[in-house]
Amino acid sequence: MTNTTAAAEGPPPVAASDTTEREPLTGFHLRVTATTFGANFSDGYALGIIGAVLPVLGTTMHLSGVWQGLLGASALIGLFFGSIVLGRVADAIGRQKLYLYNFWLIVIASAAQFWAHSPLVLFLLRLIIGFGLGCDYAVGPTLLSEFAPRRLRGFLLGSLTVLWTVGYVVANILGTYIPLTDSAARWLLASGALPALLVLLLRIGVPESPSWLASRGRAAEAAQIRRTYLGQESTAEQEATTAATQSPTTRYRELFAPGQATKTWFGVIFFSAQVLPYFAIYTFMSQILSAMHISNADTQNLVLNLALLLGGIIGLWPVHRMGRRPFTIGTFAILAGCLGLMAVLSDASSWLLMVPFLAYTFVMAGASNITQVYPPELFPTALRGTGVGFLNGTSRIASAVGTFLLPVSLSAIGVGWSMGWLALVLLLGTVISLAWAPETRDTLTTEGWHH
Repeated sequence: MTNTTAAAEGPPPVAASDTTEREPLTGFHLRVTATTFGANFSDGYALGIIGAVLPVLGTTMHLSGVWQGLLGASALIGLFFGSIVLGRVADAIGRQKLYLYNFWLIVIASAAQFWAHSPLVLFLLRLIIGFGLGCDYAVGPTLLSEFAPRRLRGFLLGSLTVLWTVGYVVANILGTYIPLTDSAARWLLASGALPALLVLLLRIGVPESPSWLASRGRAAEAAQIRRTYLGQESTAEQEATTAATQSPTTRYRELFAPGQATKTWFGVIFFSAQVLPYFAIYTFMSQILSAMHISNADTQNLVLNLALLLGGIIGLWPVHRMGRRPFTIGTFAILAGCLGLMAVLSDASSWLLMVPFLAYTFVMAGASNITQVYPPELFPTALRGTGVGFLNGTSRIASAVGTFLLPVSLSAIGVGWSMGWLALVLLLGTVISLAWAPETRDTLTTEGWHH
């Protein structure tokens, strides 16, 4: 899209006297949101589809328990490296290039899964997919947070997780109701290239973040992008004045500098404590249902996936209306209680066990929305890509560890004790949130420019 076209299609400029609370939601905002949504859908689909096809691949590839764990965790391992490495690169060279080119990697590697006939080749391809998605976890929410109107930032960022859930649920439903042969499993794995290709095409023409440009001394370019794409009356002088209050650094040690360190460590523990049980449980849903002696596992799997989707949608409201701190503390406590009940009731009937499991699924889906909202709000512009990438990367270590350990745990100590140690992880998240969680709902993270 050219600047001229964007200007013709965009809204009239917003007067400088307008406040950020009245900043309009433009077609360009929706475009950036949609392409970031698509990335989260692709991630959810990629991580959901491996869990759906693992039972078939386990037979056709003669997978050991270790290989099943490695394949389940493979994309998460790639996510770690992509987030850690490319989050910092995004702060150094800008968001836009990575926002576009990482999806070339995802499209090619996703399609190539069709021809992966050994666990090692499939593992490597899924590492590459995870690497590309890890880049997007650092760059996508960062770019969206720097473009989005502040009054809608929580809703738009929280919606990213809903689209992740949609992708995950779609993958699970396809895996449940399509008769799975070896060929069908390969087609399902390769089908992840389709949404990734659509995202790639829609991202062509998205400009650089004006907040990042201003922080790097490119104030005139930042002002031009705000006028052309966002309809905001900004001048190079305004951009330069605001950017002068920021330190254009990309050094990792700044994440742990006085005034920032507590926020960084809170982000690491809060994010990791939430996603470790999430990925572990939903990657091995069928094994958990089997351990609970569910007679109609396909039906219960569908019910749980629908609860996951419904919880994510309904959970957008409290993320938007409540403060970040009370929402995080409250959901952690509820989730720990649900898994604690499953541990205590492990010898009860399967139907009784399904009650806290359904409650956990519903609340977890809503609670996970905050993982896209909190991280960008914990860091200033100059550190945002590095910080968001660091939190996503470290959380993916936790996700990979949980995904690798849960099938071993289910076999060794059973579903009750397995739910027990997962409940302790959530309890840790509750305690850390009580001690360190800041309230960021009314802070301006896109501080690169004020009306």
